[in-house]
Amino acid sequence: MIPEIGLYIWCWLPSLLVSALGGSERERLRSIIDEADKYLSERDAVRERAIKASRDVIRYSGWTITAIHKGDIGEAEKNLEIADERAQKLIGLVKPYPELYYSGMVYNALSEYVEAKVFMAILKQEELPGFRDLGVPPIPYLQGLGDVVGELRRYIFELVRKGVIDDSWRLLSLMEAIYVELRRLDYPEALAPGVRHKADMARRLIDDTKSFLVDIESRVRLEGMLKKLFK
Repeated sequence: MIPEIGLYIWCWLPSLLVSALGGSERERLRSIIDEADKYLSERDAVRERAIKASRDVIRYSGWTITAIHKGDIGEAEKNLEIADERAQKLIGLVKPYPELYYSGMVYNALSEYVEAKVFMAILKQEELPGFRDLGVPPIPYLQGLGDVVGELRRYIFELVRKGVIDDSWRLLSLMEAIYVELRRLDYPEALAPGVRHKADMARRLIDDTKSFLVDIESRVRLEGMLKKLFK
């Protein structure tokens, strides 16, 4: 147990140390802390704006994907145009602040944006945009690319409902290509957060989708044979 006099000295030690500083040292210390305070204050203000911008990116990217699944490409393109604008605004806002630029909040928003952009490019059979084309860091690009697999699976179900089987197999081959390319990125979670998990999820979705298409194709062939048999 610290004696009473020792405890008294211990409590007042910080004040004694500050008093021991000369005037110039104290001014220098105050200047350093003021500069740090200014940086933190600016970052806090930027963070508040980035939160709203991130929500906008996620919202319009999600609406893009929803419109695609509804078959309303015109609406999807309008939402994607706004998502483009909001994503670039977000990037410009946080880029001077690495702790925000590389944060989970920004990565989550940009991965949703990448998902919408890549999904649209695939369905329009356009050249796939890379992360440099979109102006995003590699990690959210890879995360968004992994999520595209799930959207392609949903789209395949809709194609099958409409009786379009050939395009379904083409999209399945793209799902497999995405998986293969993501799976060969053998990096620890700390360096590529979420990428390996998304690749593992993609593998399961691909297997399920392939089984589904094989089953549907078998039924179609069987129906064709029965029609010929009972003509």
